[in-house]
Amino acid sequence: MAKTGVLSSDPTLRARAAELKKELQRLVKIIVDDEDCSVQTIDQAKHALCALRELKFNTRSSATTMTSSLKLHEQLPCPQEFICPLSKKLMRDPVVLSSGQTYERPFIEKWLKAGNRTCPQTQQVLSHTVLTPNHLVSEMISQWCKSQGIELPDPVQNRIQEGVTEAERLHFFSLLDKLSAAALPQQKEAAKELRLLTKNMPSFRSLFGESEDAIPQLLTPLSGTKSRSGVLHTDLQEDVITTLLNLSIHDSNKKLVAETPKVIPLLMEALRFGTIETKSNAAAAIFTLSALDSNKTLIGKSGALKPLIDLLDEGHPLAMKDVASAIFNLC
Repeated sequence: MAKTGVLSSDPTLRARAAELKKELQRLVKIIVDDEDCSVQTIDQAKHALCALRELKFNTRSSATTMTSSLKLHEQLPCPQEFICPLSKKLMRDPVVLSSGQTYERPFIEKWLKAGNRTCPQTQQVLSHTVLTPNHLVSEMISQWCKSQGIELPDPVQNRIQEGVTEAERLHFFSLLDKLSAAALPQQKEAAKELRLLTKNMPSFRSLFGESEDAIPQLLTPLSGTKSRSGVLHTDLQEDVITTLLNLSIHDSNKKLVAETPKVIPLLMEALRFGTIETKSNAAAAIFTLSALDSNKTLIGKSGALKPLIDLLDEGHPLAMKDVASAIFNLC
Protein backbone atom coordinates (compact mmCIF):
# COMPACT_ATOMS: atom_id res chain seq x y z
CA MET A 1 0.00 0.00 0.00
CA ALA A 2 1.37 3.43 -0.92
CA LYS A 3 2.16 5.64 2.01
CA THR A 4 1.15 9.25 2.13
CA GLY A 5 2.59 11.81 4.48
CA VAL A 6 4.01 15.27 4.88
CA LEU A 7 6.76 14.74 2.32
CA SER A 8 4.25 13.75 -0.37
CA SER A 9 2.71 17.25 -0.32
CA ASP A 10 5.99 19.13 -0.85
CA PRO A 11 7.80 18.54 -4.19
CA THR A 12 11.05 20.06 -2.88
CA LEU A 13 11.14 17.73 0.13
CA ARG A 14 10.21 14.75 -2.06
CA ALA A 15 13.09 15.52 -4.43
CA ARG A 16 15.56 15.87 -1.55
CA ALA A 17 14.38 12.61 0.03
CA ALA A 18 14.70 10.82 -3.32
CA GLU A 19 18.29 12.05 -3.70
CA LEU A 20 19.20 10.84 -0.21
CA LYS A 21 17.62 7.43 -0.81
CA LYS A 22 19.42 7.03 -4.13
CA GLU A 23 22.75 7.93 -2.53
CA LEU A 24 22.06 5.60 0.39
CA GLN A 25 21.27 2.71 -1.98
CA ARG A 26 24.51 3.31 -3.87
CA LEU A 27 26.61 3.35 -0.70
CA VAL A 28 24.90 0.29 0.83
CA LYS A 29 25.49 -1.65 -2.40
CA ILE A 30 29.20 -0.82 -2.21
CA ILE A 31 29.34 -1.90 1.44
CA VAL A 32 27.52 -5.20 0.74
CA ASP A 33 29.38 -6.09 -2.46
CA ASP A 34 32.87 -4.98 -1.43
CA GLU A 35 34.34 -7.02 1.41
CA ASP A 36 37.12 -4.47 1.79
CA CYS A 37 35.04 -1.26 1.67
CA SER A 38 36.53 1.83 3.28
CA VAL A 39 35.48 3.37 6.58
CA GLN A 40 34.80 6.56 4.64
CA THR A 41 32.10 4.79 2.61
CA ILE A 42 30.43 3.54 5.79
CA ASP A 43 30.54 7.05 7.28
CA GLN A 44 28.99 8.49 4.12
CA ALA A 45 26.17 5.96 4.34
CA LYS A 46 25.60 6.88 7.99
CA HIS A 47 25.48 10.58 7.11
CA ALA A 48 22.99 9.97 4.29
CA LEU A 49 20.79 7.89 6.59
CA CYS A 50 20.91 10.54 9.35
CA ALA A 51 20.07 13.29 6.85
CA LEU A 52 17.05 11.32 5.61
CA ARG A 53 15.89 10.68 9.18
CA GLU A 54 16.30 14.36 10.12
CA LEU A 55 14.42 15.50 7.02
CA LYS A 56 11.41 13.32 7.84
CA PHE A 57 11.53 13.99 11.58
CA ASN A 58 11.69 17.79 11.26
CA THR A 59 8.91 17.89 8.66
CA ARG A 60 6.61 15.66 10.71
CA SER A 61 7.42 17.63 13.86
CA SER A 62 6.52 20.89 12.12
CA ALA A 63 3.28 19.43 10.77
CA THR A 64 2.39 18.01 14.19
CA THR A 65 2.99 21.39 15.82
CA MET A 66 0.78 23.12 13.25
CA THR A 67 -1.98 20.53 13.62
CA SER A 68 -1.86 20.78 17.41
CA SER A 69 -1.95 24.56 17.18
CA LEU A 70 -5.02 24.49 14.94
CA LYS A 71 -6.80 22.08 17.29
CA LEU A 72 -5.88 24.32 20.22
CA HIS A 73 -7.56 27.42 18.79
CA GLU A 74 -10.73 25.39 18.14
CA GLN A 75 -10.85 24.51 21.84
CA LEU A 76 -10.12 28.02 23.19
CA PRO A 77 -12.90 30.60 23.59
CA CYS A 78 -12.30 32.94 20.66
CA PRO A 79 -13.47 36.59 20.49
CA GLN A 80 -16.66 36.65 18.43
CA GLU A 81 -15.39 39.40 16.12
CA PHE A 82 -12.60 37.05 14.97
CA ILE A 83 -15.09 34.40 13.81
CA CYS A 84 -16.31 34.38 10.21
CA PRO A 85 -20.14 34.44 10.15
CA LEU A 86 -20.10 31.94 7.26
CA SER A 87 -17.41 29.43 8.26
CA LYS A 88 -17.97 29.83 12.03
CA LYS A 89 -14.19 29.53 12.42
CA LEU A 90 -11.29 31.84 13.24
CA MET A 91 -10.53 34.00 10.20
CA ARG A 92 -7.11 33.85 8.53
CA ASP A 93 -7.77 36.25 5.64
CA PRO A 94 -10.50 38.69 6.77
CA VAL A 95 -11.99 40.99 4.12
CA VAL A 96 -14.64 43.71 4.28
CA LEU A 97 -17.75 43.65 2.11
CA SER A 98 -19.32 46.92 0.91
CA SER A 99 -21.92 46.48 3.67
CA GLY A 100 -19.13 46.94 6.22
CA GLN A 101 -19.27 43.33 7.45
CA THR A 102 -16.11 41.21 7.68
CA TYR A 103 -15.82 37.64 6.36
CA GLU A 104 -13.18 35.03 5.59
CA ARG A 105 -12.15 35.61 1.96
CA PRO A 106 -12.74 32.11 0.46
CA PHE A 107 -16.21 31.83 2.02
CA ILE A 108 -17.51 35.24 0.95
CA GLU A 109 -16.00 34.72 -2.51
CA LYS A 110 -17.96 31.47 -2.77
CA TRP A 111 -21.12 33.34 -1.70
CA LEU A 112 -20.61 36.00 -4.39
CA LYS A 113 -19.68 33.49 -7.11
CA ALA A 114 -23.00 31.75 -6.44
CA GLY A 115 -24.69 34.91 -7.76
CA ASN A 116 -25.64 36.48 -4.43
CA ARG A 117 -25.57 40.28 -4.34
CA THR A 118 -26.61 40.83 -0.73
CA CYS A 119 -24.70 40.76 2.55
CA PRO A 120 -25.19 37.34 4.22
CA GLN A 121 -25.62 38.95 7.65
CA THR A 122 -27.56 42.15 7.01
CA GLN A 123 -29.27 41.17 3.73
CA GLN A 124 -28.30 44.63 2.50
CA VAL A 125 -28.02 44.93 -1.30
CA LEU A 126 -24.33 45.40 -2.12
CA SER A 127 -23.27 48.58 -3.91
CA HIS A 128 -20.28 46.65 -5.31
CA THR A 129 -18.54 43.30 -4.80
CA VAL A 130 -14.97 44.48 -4.22
CA LEU A 131 -13.39 42.79 -1.19
CA THR A 132 -11.07 44.99 0.87
CA PRO A 133 -8.51 43.35 3.21
CA ASN A 134 -9.34 44.08 6.86
CA HIS A 135 -5.81 44.73 8.09
CA LEU A 136 -6.97 45.86 11.54
CA VAL A 137 -8.88 42.64 12.29
CA SER A 138 -6.07 40.58 10.75
CA GLU A 139 -3.53 42.22 13.07
CA MET A 140 -5.82 41.78 16.10
CA ILE A 141 -6.22 38.07 15.27
CA SER A 142 -2.46 37.73 14.90
CA GLN A 143 -1.83 39.36 18.28
CA TRP A 144 -4.49 37.20 19.97
CA CYS A 145 -3.02 34.02 18.48
CA LYS A 146 0.46 34.96 19.73
CA SER A 147 -0.88 35.60 23.23
CA GLN A 148 -2.57 32.17 23.21
CA GLY A 149 0.42 30.32 21.76
CA ILE A 150 -1.43 29.55 18.53
CA GLU A 151 0.33 29.40 15.17
CA LEU A 152 -1.95 29.90 12.20
CA PRO A 153 -0.81 29.11 8.65
CA ASP A 154 -0.50 31.98 6.21
CA PRO A 155 -3.72 32.62 4.28
CA VAL A 156 -3.82 31.11 0.81
CA GLN A 157 -4.05 33.92 -1.72
CA ASN A 158 -6.47 33.00 -4.50
CA ARG A 159 -5.23 35.62 -6.91
CA ILE A 160 -2.07 37.44 -7.89
CA GLN A 161 -1.71 40.61 -5.85
CA GLU A 162 -1.51 42.85 -8.88
CA GLY A 163 -4.40 41.08 -10.63
CA VAL A 164 -7.62 43.01 -11.18
CA THR A 165 -11.07 41.46 -11.28
CA GLU A 166 -13.77 42.75 -13.59
CA ALA A 167 -15.84 43.79 -10.57
CA GLU A 168 -12.94 45.90 -9.28
CA ARG A 169 -12.43 47.54 -12.67
CA LEU A 170 -16.12 48.45 -13.01
CA HIS A 171 -16.23 49.80 -9.46
CA PHE A 172 -13.08 51.84 -10.09
CA PHE A 173 -14.57 53.61 -13.10
CA SER A 174 -17.86 54.18 -11.28
CA LEU A 175 -15.94 56.00 -8.52
CA LEU A 176 -14.16 58.17 -11.09
CA ASP A 177 -17.51 59.03 -12.67
CA LYS A 178 -18.78 60.17 -9.27
CA LEU A 179 -15.73 62.37 -8.78
CA SER A 180 -16.16 64.14 -12.10
CA ALA A 181 -19.95 64.38 -12.34
CA ALA A 182 -21.66 63.85 -8.99
CA ALA A 183 -22.73 66.34 -6.33
CA LEU A 184 -20.30 67.28 -3.55
CA PRO A 185 -21.44 64.63 -0.99
CA GLN A 186 -21.00 61.85 -3.57
CA GLN A 187 -17.62 63.28 -4.59
CA LYS A 188 -16.46 63.18 -0.98
CA GLU A 189 -17.69 59.62 -0.58
CA ALA A 190 -15.94 58.48 -3.77
CA ALA A 191 -12.70 60.29 -2.88
CA LYS A 192 -12.59 58.70 0.57
CA GLU A 193 -13.18 55.23 -0.86
CA LEU A 194 -10.48 55.66 -3.51
CA ARG A 195 -8.08 56.79 -0.80
CA LEU A 196 -8.69 53.59 1.17
CA LEU A 197 -8.65 51.29 -1.86
CA THR A 198 -5.39 52.68 -3.25
CA LYS A 199 -3.85 52.33 0.20
CA ASN A 200 -4.90 48.73 0.80
CA MET A 201 -5.02 47.26 -2.71
CA PRO A 202 -2.09 47.66 -5.15
CA SER A 203 -4.41 46.54 -7.96
CA PHE A 204 -6.30 49.84 -7.71
CA ARG A 205 -3.06 51.82 -8.02
CA SER A 206 -2.24 50.04 -11.26
CA LEU A 207 -5.72 50.76 -12.66
CA PHE A 208 -4.88 54.47 -12.89
CA GLY A 209 -2.33 53.60 -15.55
CA GLU A 210 -4.97 52.01 -17.80
CA SER A 211 -6.72 55.26 -18.70
CA GLU A 212 -5.20 58.65 -19.50
CA ASP A 213 -8.32 60.30 -18.08
CA ALA A 214 -8.18 58.57 -14.68
CA ILE A 215 -5.90 61.02 -12.85
CA PRO A 216 -7.57 64.14 -14.35
CA GLN A 217 -10.91 62.73 -13.18
CA LEU A 218 -9.46 62.21 -9.71
CA LEU A 219 -8.41 65.88 -9.62
CA THR A 220 -11.74 67.26 -10.87
CA PRO A 221 -13.23 67.99 -7.41
CA LEU A 222 -10.22 70.07 -6.34
CA SER A 223 -11.10 72.77 -8.86
CA GLY A 224 -14.26 73.31 -6.83
CA THR A 225 -13.06 72.68 -3.29
CA LYS A 226 -13.99 76.22 -2.27
CA SER A 227 -17.65 76.96 -1.78
CA ARG A 228 -19.26 80.30 -2.53
CA SER A 229 -18.40 81.43 0.99
CA GLY A 230 -14.74 80.78 0.26
CA VAL A 231 -14.47 77.82 2.67
CA LEU A 232 -12.03 75.12 1.59
CA HIS A 233 -13.37 71.56 1.66
CA THR A 234 -10.28 70.29 3.45
CA ASP A 235 -11.57 66.73 3.87
CA LEU A 236 -12.02 66.33 0.11
CA GLN A 237 -8.62 67.89 -0.56
CA GLU A 238 -6.98 65.58 1.98
CA ASP A 239 -8.50 62.45 0.42
CA VAL A 240 -7.49 63.38 -3.14
CA ILE A 241 -3.94 64.41 -2.18
CA THR A 242 -3.49 61.22 -0.14
CA THR A 243 -4.72 59.17 -3.11
CA LEU A 244 -2.04 60.87 -5.24
CA LEU A 245 0.51 59.82 -2.63
CA ASN A 246 -0.76 56.23 -2.77
CA LEU A 247 -0.52 56.26 -6.57
CA SER A 248 3.02 57.63 -6.55
CA ILE A 249 4.20 54.62 -4.52
CA HIS A 250 3.53 52.43 -7.58
CA ASP A 251 6.73 52.72 -9.67
CA SER A 252 4.96 52.59 -13.03
CA ASN A 253 2.76 55.52 -11.96
CA LYS A 254 5.49 58.00 -10.97
CA LYS A 255 6.05 59.50 -14.41
CA LEU A 256 2.34 59.48 -15.27
CA VAL A 257 1.34 61.24 -12.03
CA ALA A 258 4.03 63.94 -12.19
CA GLU A 259 3.42 64.74 -15.86
CA THR A 260 -0.35 65.03 -15.50
CA PRO A 261 -1.25 68.75 -15.70
CA LYS A 262 -2.40 70.26 -12.39
CA VAL A 263 -0.85 67.53 -10.19
CA ILE A 264 2.25 69.50 -9.17
CA PRO A 265 0.36 72.83 -8.77
CA LEU A 266 -2.29 71.10 -6.64
CA LEU A 267 0.39 69.50 -4.47
CA MET A 268 1.96 72.94 -3.97
CA GLU A 269 -1.44 74.40 -3.10
CA ALA A 270 -1.90 71.60 -0.56
CA LEU A 271 1.48 72.48 1.00
CA ARG A 272 0.22 76.02 1.58
CA PHE A 273 -3.45 75.64 2.46
CA GLY A 274 -4.17 72.04 3.50
CA THR A 275 -4.57 70.46 6.92
CA ILE A 276 -1.32 69.38 8.52
CA GLU A 277 -1.97 65.80 7.37
CA THR A 278 -2.65 67.03 3.82
CA LYS A 279 0.55 69.09 3.88
CA SER A 280 2.54 66.12 5.14
CA ASN A 281 1.09 63.78 2.50
CA ALA A 282 1.69 66.35 -0.25
CA ALA A 283 5.33 66.58 0.83
CA ALA A 284 5.57 62.78 0.91
CA ALA A 285 4.09 62.61 -2.62
CA ILE A 286 6.67 65.12 -3.89
CA PHE A 287 9.44 63.12 -2.23
CA THR A 288 8.21 59.86 -3.79
CA LEU A 289 7.71 61.36 -7.25
CA SER A 290 11.16 62.99 -7.21
CA ALA A 291 12.76 59.54 -7.13
CA LEU A 292 12.72 59.83 -10.96
CA ASP A 293 15.28 62.32 -12.31
CA SER A 294 12.86 63.60 -14.95
CA ASN A 295 10.27 64.27 -12.24
CA LYS A 296 12.88 65.96 -10.05
CA THR A 297 13.55 68.51 -12.80
CA LEU A 298 9.83 69.05 -13.38
CA ILE A 299 9.09 69.56 -9.68
CA GLY A 300 12.12 71.83 -9.22
CA LYS A 301 11.04 74.11 -12.07
CA SER A 302 7.55 74.41 -10.56
CA GLY A 303 8.93 76.25 -7.54
CA ALA A 304 8.03 73.56 -5.01
CA LEU A 305 11.07 74.28 -2.83
CA LYS A 306 9.66 77.50 -1.37
CA PRO A 307 6.42 76.05 0.08
CA LEU A 308 8.41 73.06 1.33
CA ILE A 309 10.89 75.32 3.13
CA ASP A 310 8.03 77.42 4.53
CA LEU A 311 6.42 74.25 5.88
CA LEU A 312 9.74 73.17 7.36
CA ASP A 313 9.95 76.52 9.18
CA GLU A 314 6.55 75.84 10.76
CA GLY A 315 8.22 72.98 12.60
CA HIS A 316 5.18 70.72 12.90
CA PRO A 317 6.47 67.28 14.01
CA LEU A 318 3.99 65.36 11.81
CA ALA A 319 5.34 66.93 8.62
CA MET A 320 9.04 67.39 9.44
CA LYS A 321 10.31 64.04 8.18
CA ASP A 322 8.42 64.09 4.86
CA VAL A 323 9.26 67.75 4.19
CA ALA A 324 12.96 67.32 4.98
CA SER A 325 13.13 64.21 2.76
CA ALA A 326 11.46 66.04 -0.14
CA ILE A 327 13.81 69.03 0.16
CA PHE A 328 16.86 66.77 0.35
CA ASN A 329 15.76 64.89 -2.77
CA LEU A 330 15.21 68.07 -4.78
CA CYS A 331 18.49 69.76 -3.84
